[in-house]
Amino acid sequence: MFALMFPGQGSQSLGMLQDWAQQSSIVTETFSQASSQLNYDLWALVQTGPDEKLNQTQYTQAAILTASIALYRIFTQGFSAKPSYLVGHSLGEYTALVCAGVLEFETAVKLVELRGRLMQEAVPLGVGAMAAIVGLKAEEVEALCKTVSTLTEYVTPANYNADTQVVVAGHSLAVERLILIAAERGAKIAKKLPMSVPSHCFLMKSAAEKLAKHLDTLSFNIPQIPVIHNVDVSEHQSSLEIKESLIKQLYFPVRWTEIMNKLAHFQIKKVIECGPGKVLTGLSKRITPSPSEAISISSPAAFQDLSL
Repeated sequence: MFALMFPGQGSQSLGMLQDWAQQSSIVTETFSQASSQLNYDLWALVQTGPDEKLNQTQYTQAAILTASIALYRIFTQGFSAKPSYLVGHSLGEYTALVCAGVLEFETAVKLVELRGRLMQEAVPLGVGAMAAIVGLKAEEVEALCKTVSTLTEYVTPANYNADTQVVVAGHSLAVERLILIAAERGAKIAKKLPMSVPSHCFLMKSAAEKLAKHLDTLSFNIPQIPVIHNVDVSEHQSSLEIKESLIKQLYFPVRWTEIMNKLAHFQIKKVIECGPGKVLTGLSKRITPSPSEAISISSPAAFQDLSL
């Protein structure tokens, strides 16, 4: 049994999937399909930039979703075996829902562009921030968040990425205070991330409310493959429950460690990262328990070595 996992923001890079495009027309065809919905050339942006534009949330989200769907299509062409579960980190949950048949790709690419735009508009530049804390347990980071937060400046865990790797988000000044005290408490890494949007915290509540109105206009299908959701580490069948999970996901933390633990509990031995980069593959090796084997297929060479 195996599962597929899809990355979120932070996995993008200029020139991503260029080596794949030279071997399979699926890549450029998928990007062309996305571009027709977005009304700009997404493949050109991914290949030539500018980098500053690719890293703007609304463009990043569309690019990562499209790249991940292209690799999923390549995967399904190469293997007939179906995954037992699909999981996605933050934005990657939308990719998982497309691959599960819940959403059409064309719908999803426009949806994540809107999601990114709403997130960007929710918080003025400089007001919010995110930081990575490595080397402290989740409970320690949670306690530090409470210590440095005030009535007007908050910081909370945003991503529980691994056993001792937590990303926090909130007001910039509170995040900076947490970085300082985390370093004093022995964190191996305590640094601000180059993110323009403080994802998965209360500052995204207004974006979630606006996203909810748009989600109400969309039709969702029943998943053909189980998807484990970020906010509650649960599978959902109904359209209402899935939409609610996507709304809450904007201002609730990503419980990635628990998702990997759950896959291990379900006897999933192998997880395959289906998207650009190897972020999730690296994280899985820092989580106990988690599936024993993690592989990224971001390069053709890695895909050729894949066996199921």
